[in-house]
Amino acid sequence: MKVIDHINQAKDTLVSFEVLPPLKGKGIEALYRHLDPLMEFKPSFINVTYHRSEHVFKKRTDGSFEKVIIRKRPGTESICAAIMNKYNVDTVPHLICGGFSVNETEDALINLRYLGIDNVLVLRGDAAKNETAFEPEPGGHKYASDLLQQVVNLNAGIYLEDDLKGTQKTEFCIGVAGYPEKHFEAPNMETDLRYLKQKIDAGADYIVTQMFFDNAKYYAFVKACREAGINVPIIPGLKPVYSKKQLTVLPKTFHIDLPTELSNEILKCKTDEDVEKVGQEWLLTQSRDLKKNGVPVLHYYTLGKPHVVANVVKQL
Repeated sequence: MKVIDHINQAKDTLVSFEVLPPLKGKGIEALYRHLDPLMEFKPSFINVTYHRSEHVFKKRTDGSFEKVIIRKRPGTESICAAIMNKYNVDTVPHLICGGFSVNETEDALINLRYLGIDNVLVLRGDAAKNETAFEPEPGGHKYASDLLQQVVNLNAGIYLEDDLKGTQKTEFCIGVAGYPEKHFEAPNMETDLRYLKQKIDAGADYIVTQMFFDNAKYYAFVKACREAGINVPIIPGLKPVYSKKQLTVLPKTFHIDLPTELSNEILKCKTDEDVEKVGQEWLLTQSRDLKKNGVPVLHYYTLGKPHVVANVVKQL
């Protein structure tokens, strides 16, 4: 079932979760243990993230260096299929530009269709770890809007090989990312919203936001989107804080602010266990307020701490 259909048919705020695929060489059992405590809340869908391959240089015996491509986590197609098979829940694989040619992207989309997966979240993705700025794969997309257009084309039965006859149309529901605190590469919020509207006009069905810790910023973002003519559902992305280290890691990595009240409470904590309690209570307060104000879905980034999210959702 498509994400947009879940939203349109809902009578109350829905719940969804986001997980990482297992590291290469690891079994899927750890992912199941991560999801098991969350499934009692009957999530409408589960997002599965994707991380691009990395380039490393390995020294040869003759002293020269060889460039090697390493993909630390497997593709999302098989993980999404496994989750659907085990839990009978819809999945949303993340589709990124980095590390893929347009042909590889088309093959991935075809595989998703074969597996009965009809949702994708279209993202540009981050720069590779050894790059200071995002660089597309040779023959790949540079912008999320270009990747979005490829999915839209497949939904219209337009494949890369224009001489194909009798092609079938795909039926992907397409999500895109939104940034309540502005994408860090955008010069200003107005420009960021203009690019976002272009994606919606091109065929995206809904928006899921980057994490935020101040609901006022989400409400202001939704208001600005509506004023810009963006009328699709906007799903808030939420994450618990559970360590003092995150006071610096989260702003640096995701280019977001933490409210003064939250950071002051965390700084008072003596242990990360204390921080986890503060973060859980903050997330619960955020969630209750958002639900009260009728958001379509509460989307939780569960990475690392599924029990914290489970405790919050249980109290809702």
